[in-house]
Amino acid sequence: MGTTSAPRRGRRTPTAEQLAIWRDYIETAEAIRSGLEARLQAESGLSAGDYTVMLALSEADERRMRSSELASHIGWERSRLSHHLGRMERRGLVQRQDCATDSRGAEIVVTDAGAHAFRRASAPHLRDIRELFVDALTPEQITAAGEVARALQAHLARAPNGESPP
Repeated sequence: MGTTSAPRRGRRTPTAEQLAIWRDYIETAEAIRSGLEARLQAESGLSAGDYTVMLALSEADERRMRSSELASHIGWERSRLSHHLGRMERRGLVQRQDCATDSRGAEIVVTDAGAHAFRRASAPHLRDIRELFVDALTPEQITAAGEVARALQAHLARAPNGESPP
């Protein structure tokens, strides 16, 4: 009786082939992420976290968000965001302003200096994304990568609190 590569019903561990693909995926994604972060920092002085925060704010209504909404939007814990915003404030990239609709809260706003830094960083960062990711793939592979990302996002959305889906 020969072995097959099809998973057995109820099997809870990945096959050797699935593990190899997983490892290739993780290692490649990390290499791309690290390369993009290093280039962003070297070219603009912004960290990937700075860019993530300013991108979310640049896309928000009136370019401002409450910190709790911002944390949820970018997938960070509130404490991580709070510490990061403190560093960004000290560098003059963002500021906290009283919330116009709720006196108990504050909104995060990109400063003029932050907006300038974000604009200056965006063109080289987008060029680097093209060079490290887009140019390596065919149009069909880009489409497939998008399908894989959406499938993973949908799968994770079904799992409460990051737990394993049933």
